[in-house]
Amino acid sequence: MAYINNTNLSNQNYRASDILVCAMARLINNEETVFHGVSSHMPMLAVMLAKALHAPDAVHLNIPGGVNPKPAALQKYTSAGSELLDHASAYFPLAEVFDLSMRGKLDVAFLSGIQFDVNGNVNASVIGDYHRPKVRMPGGAGSAVLIPTAKRAIIWRTKHDKRTFVDKVDFVTTRGNIDRIITPLCIFKFENGKLVLDTIHPMSSLEEVIENTSFKVEYSKVEYTAPPTQQELTLLRRLDPKDYRNIEF
Repeated sequence: MAYINNTNLSNQNYRASDILVCAMARLINNEETVFHGVSSHMPMLAVMLAKALHAPDAVHLNIPGGVNPKPAALQKYTSAGSELLDHASAYFPLAEVFDLSMRGKLDVAFLSGIQFDVNGNVNASVIGDYHRPKVRMPGGAGSAVLIPTAKRAIIWRTKHDKRTFVDKVDFVTTRGNIDRIITPLCIFKFENGKLVLDTIHPMSSLEEVIENTSFKVEYSKVEYTAPPTQQELTLLRRLDPKDYRNIEF
């Protein structure tokens, strides 16, 4: 991950979705095996971007089972469509992804959730009491297996507020090898059993992160996420001409 000490926002030509995708892409190393699920346009683009720039030998796994799919660009409103199987290098079904992860061979899993607390607990199940919830959500699905077993779980969330980053999650769906949580404001890393601030995005500030986080924000030094480069932005527009990376905002 690249860091900067500060940045001039007057020339900013990127959005939160752009910096999230670029931040995720930079966390992918060459030759790593990387998986993303459904409704995962930004992680899917992050894998494609990383393979185009610094990680050409990363292995891209997905829900349809296409290994290293080769779509010229995203043309459909999906991150789990048949185009990820068409012209792929091989077929690796979802059940095998879970087995791969449980054998300790899945390097990175991109996942999400609704609530997170400082102890790295992830809630994707209910808001409120489990038996009489205000909102019942889909639940852990693959996350309950992949977050504890993947070598690194990288989580993204397009909302950063006190209802998302809470003192204590309403329900612990899963927890485990959380490497980073990337939001529109910052990146948290999991260190010594706690979420701590890694970097702040240049369009945000330490004050804004603190104001929108229920638990105490711990940090050793204020660092800023490096903004997307012109090369990254040019490739993103080529890979995603219909701007699907921005649909969650």
